[in-house]
Amino acid sequence: MTVTWEELGWERIAAGVGRCRLPGWDCTVGLVIGDDAALMVDAGSGPAEGARLRSEARALAGRAVTHLALSHPHFDHVFGAAAFADAEVFGAAGVERVLAEEREALRGDAVENGLHARVADEAVAALTLPRHLVSDEWTLPLGDDRQALLVNVGPGHTAHDLAVLVPGSPAVVFCGDLVEESGAPQAGPDAVPALWPAALDRLLSLGGEDALYVPGHGAVVDAGFVRAQRDALATRFGVS
Repeated sequence: MTVTWEELGWERIAAGVGRCRLPGWDCTVGLVIGDDAALMVDAGSGPAEGARLRSEARALAGRAVTHLALSHPHFDHVFGAAAFADAEVFGAAGVERVLAEEREALRGDAVENGLHARVADEAVAALTLPRHLVSDEWTLPLGDDRQALLVNVGPGHTAHDLAVLVPGSPAVVFCGDLVEESGAPQAGPDAVPALWPAALDRLLSLGGEDALYVPGHGAVVDAGFVRAQRDALATRFGVS
């Protein structure tokens, strides 16, 4: 029996493209379905959440998730990655070092922000590292009907920000936490403020004026919102 996006609590954005806003930290994950493959964008905040997303994605796509793109190395986006161990995992070049060498810092940040220590321990122990590292752009075929473009657009929110462009009418851009709608963009110690506005310029050049932009947190926005946030960040950080 075919299920709809809405029945599983997902939002359909375009044909074969949807996203889910997760409880807790209002983190967004995305799903792109092609004839031959299914791409998940981010993985949630823990093994159980990742397993639930894997199950829902299979129900929506009619197949297992074949590819996982990690937008940046923060716990609410990567701690569910172990549930997708059979998928081809992608990240911005350098993110693998963060996930391999800074696990205690990731765990500490997760617990400080309210993740149960046991869940954080499980996630860190099982954390899946990306095998495919994107230094510039990577075209990912998903079948005769669809492809996705993975783009290393950072640094900005972190030193290793990966965006996903899904061409179409409309085009859809998964932005990670370079863009946030439900609150002001969070700039932690791993942010690169001087380059963040330029990363948003890159997003806008990828998607164009008519694209739908999917923030890491909050509602889907348009190019005007991204441009306004870019200008606000430039003012906030004193850069052009």
